[in-house]
Amino acid sequence: MKRLFALSLIIVMAFAACSPKTGDMLGEAPESSFDEKAIETSIDLTNVNQDRLLVQMDPGMFSQDTILFRLPRVVQGTYDISDFGSFVEDLKAYNYDGEMMTVAKTDTNTWIITEATKLDRFEYYVNDTFDIEGTDKPTPFSPSGTNISEDVFVLNLHGFVGYFEGRDDKNYNLTVTSPLGMDYSSALPRLSADTTGEKVSITYQADRYFDVTDNPMMYGDLTQERFEAGGIEIVLSVYSPSGNHTAAQYRDVVYDMMQAQSRYIGDLETTDRYDIFLYLSTQQNDATGYGALEHQTSTVMVFPDMANQQMLNGGLVDVVAHEFFHIITPLNVHSEDVHYFDYNDPTFSKHLWMYEGLTEYFASHFQVYEGLQKPQAFYDKMVGKIQTAAGLDDTMSFTEMSENVIDEPYASNYYNVYVKGALINMCLDIMLREKSDGERTMISLMRKLSEKYGEDRPFDDDTILDEITQMTYPEIGEFFDTHVVGTTPIDYQVYFNKVGLSLEEAESPVTVFFRDQQTPFINVNQSTGQLYFMDIGLNTTLTELGVEPGDIIKSVNGTELTLQNAQMILAPSFQWTPDTDLSMVLIRDGEEIEVSGKVGTPKAMKLQLVEMEDATQEQIELRNNWLGVQ
Repeated sequence: MKRLFALSLIIVMAFAACSPKTGDMLGEAPESSFDEKAIETSIDLTNVNQDRLLVQMDPGMFSQDTILFRLPRVVQGTYDISDFGSFVEDLKAYNYDGEMMTVAKTDTNTWIITEATKLDRFEYYVNDTFDIEGTDKPTPFSPSGTNISEDVFVLNLHGFVGYFEGRDDKNYNLTVTSPLGMDYSSALPRLSADTTGEKVSITYQADRYFDVTDNPMMYGDLTQERFEAGGIEIVLSVYSPSGNHTAAQYRDVVYDMMQAQSRYIGDLETTDRYDIFLYLSTQQNDATGYGALEHQTSTVMVFPDMANQQMLNGGLVDVVAHEFFHIITPLNVHSEDVHYFDYNDPTFSKHLWMYEGLTEYFASHFQVYEGLQKPQAFYDKMVGKIQTAAGLDDTMSFTEMSENVIDEPYASNYYNVYVKGALINMCLDIMLREKSDGERTMISLMRKLSEKYGEDRPFDDDTILDEITQMTYPEIGEFFDTHVVGTTPIDYQVYFNKVGLSLEEAESPVTVFFRDQQTPFINVNQSTGQLYFMDIGLNTTLTELGVEPGDIIKSVNGTELTLQNAQMILAPSFQWTPDTDLSMVLIRDGEEIEVSGKVGTPKAMKLQLVEMEDATQEQIELRNNWLGVQ
């Protein structure tokens, strides 16, 4: 998952020594074929060159004359262009006689090597992505990015290790050399460890390139906690440049969350170990979107170091819970587009309503179902999603948006997968419980799909909705046709009626930029990175200042507002008082407009979910079943 303001990411890196082959000095042919040996890759964290790391690769023998070497243009879970090849410099290839070979770069992420049968090894330098965040150069979403520094190495391996076109199913041996005593964590299986002087080299094994990209690592000045929760070994690694945050501070909240998630999932197969990598960013090193990115057995999070413990507790529960639920989908239940992912020219599945929407619903629903929060907090979260979704294109086909998610106008509506996507699954969950007298749910449906498909068998993208309908009820299929494939907005009151709830609107206190802790009055244009006010009913302060829906925010109180610094600029508004001065430069129809005044006491019309006083016993029983009330 990739999120905005608190949304998703990965970080990885690898290193392996390239050993000479028998016969190299004699000019003989290499002794083994490409298919018989792993691709050896090495990175030495003790040898940083101009803020770059040297990657060395020994790919084995090729039988064809020409090969393509690539770094990913797109990585799974981000749904946008990353161009990791743009961070590679000085790629050099050598033949078995130690002579340099001709290498041509054909595009941002691709190198072509001719006379490949003579290729022995090659090497290249990699710059990290964190250092240039906030500059004019496009950078990957932070949780999928990389960091090289004395204090911490964020190793999203897709940012360092490339693949050969048509050979991404080959084994990799990844050797990372680090200073002796440096803390680290990686869920990749270890083949060996070797200590030489003040250095230690650990060799990891990956069955295929997907496993390289799917297993981030973090080395450096970390605090760590290892514990068991829900039958899973949890490894929590935290980097805090200020030292204000440690893994021990968040052990209990992660433990309680993982215990609850395991109960919620039940007997659905998950994993033996789960790594949580938390990188806390300084204000000077602003991240391109705080959040997290999922992997099969881990997640990488980037949050601001300035956040207090209460804020991070909430972020860990909401964000890590979302990422962990990705174990269900798309990791265990997914289509061919996900299973056979093309890192250079990907196609996208139609089913982000499932991959991200269902995952987000589970991350919210399990908290009330397992008693981690009160029903009203869950109601408020769902209402917030309803109001945010109303500010996006509510008539856009979800399947069409999913299939074209990196293109406009669909890219600008991507955030809807976390709001309307969750609401779609809320409605489906209520329907399943109603039709089955509480016996069937969305989690039980995913168990069935996981049993049929699982990690190694993808479903057919074009037929899965029909298959789910056959497994459940005709009304589920009608809902898909109308609200997921179709363009008809959902009347949420229809589904709330089933559980004895009523949507009511009243003017309520808000903050100037946010309806509540999770629902901003602002959205981001994914193509331009500009932030603008959504058409969801502005609050009284914004209206009095003269703000109109669609206004682009150029600056706030004299500071230019960007996607990179939005968290830092907007978050303090929660502490503003009525006497706080506020000035903004807006762009409307291409012209700059300045507005200013006092914050005052902003109010806005807010929807509220209220339990019906005259709800029937049947409605109450279904509500209790839905909320886990005994």
